[in-house]
Amino acid sequence: MYTKKDDIKPFEHKVYLSSPTMHGEELKYMTEAYNTNWMSTVGENINEVERIAAEKAGMKYAVALCNCTSALHLCVKFAGERLYGKPMISHGALEGKRVFCSDMTFDATLNPVVYEGGIPVFIDTEEETWNMDPVALEKAFELYPEVKLVVCAELYGFPGDIKRIKEICEKHGALLIEDAAEAMGATFHDKQCGSFGDYSAVSYNGNKIITGSSGGCLLTNDLEVANKARKWSTQAREAAAWYQHEEVGFNYRMSNVIAGVIRGQYPHLEEHIAQKKAIYERYKEGLKDLPIKMNPILDDSEPNYWLSALIIDKEYMCQQVRDDSKALYIKENGKTCPTEILEAISSINAEGRPIWKPMHMQPMYRMHECVGRGGSIRAKTNAYIAGVVKDVGADIFERGCCLPSDNKMTPEEQDRIIEVIRRCFE
Repeated sequence: MYTKKDDIKPFEHKVYLSSPTMHGEELKYMTEAYNTNWMSTVGENINEVERIAAEKAGMKYAVALCNCTSALHLCVKFAGERLYGKPMISHGALEGKRVFCSDMTFDATLNPVVYEGGIPVFIDTEEETWNMDPVALEKAFELYPEVKLVVCAELYGFPGDIKRIKEICEKHGALLIEDAAEAMGATFHDKQCGSFGDYSAVSYNGNKIITGSSGGCLLTNDLEVANKARKWSTQAREAAAWYQHEEVGFNYRMSNVIAGVIRGQYPHLEEHIAQKKAIYERYKEGLKDLPIKMNPILDDSEPNYWLSALIIDKEYMCQQVRDDSKALYIKENGKTCPTEILEAISSINAEGRPIWKPMHMQPMYRMHECVGRGGSIRAKTNAYIAGVVKDVGADIFERGCCLPSDNKMTPEEQDRIIEVIRRCFE
């Protein structure tokens, strides 16, 4: 148990991991929706969010939906029907089909695959980027050449080699769904995250780089996909005077009120990115002589720096053990672990959190396969035991944590957090 040093005073007000930052325009557009009585799932705010979202991402079309998960679901559903045909009403579009998915991500990335009856096969994480490993993806296609869909997430706003992922998909005749929920405004080779996938999704959840409290957009260059997504998201109602339905639909459309918040946030996207970048660089400078590494930045990429995170060098890790709900560690001089750092941050009324726990380690997916550069991680083969097949995601999870990254945090507050982290290594 971490014992707080008395000379580091807790903050009077909590310093959050990443909280919404409002500017005023949001209320203006929400009030317009109220005054004009456009409170449902149609209105000028929705039209503008779709226009701006597509323009910002460099895509032709955006469909405004109630959250990013619904956007990903419709991406998966359309991809499944395009690849395998329209399913029976009692089956999903991917029924029984394997789908390659990012391993180190939030489960919302791959839940839509399961909604549609697919079988996730997890692709291990690249040490150099903390994102889907292109080498492991190639290995997965060697093992399962029949797979025709890849769902790839971008971690904490720091792009991986999504361009190479796309090229590998094209080589194998597979579609790519890009989960850019955390990476809005980030770029790779001067191209916006969210524009690499055949279908992509961005998020306006309450803790994202800009927010509507909820909401998301499906992004596509295919007008047919955009029109189909709008139809599916409004219960798949047919063009008839009465309520006629010929396929299963969903109640996924964004409200014009929520769209007002997002519309007011979009002008501040670059401002928020600059603030998050300053936070990252302050952590990097303040912790530079410690045995840690910050989120890696790939050449030719510009992150949005949504969450700053660190991993501890292996030889400076104290003993730590975690089950599905608790964590314990033994304090050692000169060493620490994510559990101690997070307890230390919490002791001064600030919020951090562990790195995403890889999907192949989650109770519901422990029997699913995960593929690394050397082959199957799940199989626990002799090669795995000998260390030929690494489990990179599990290692980053073991040694990593996310730091308070709220763009309203002052430099003085961040300096206090840095000092608390430094003392964990004493």
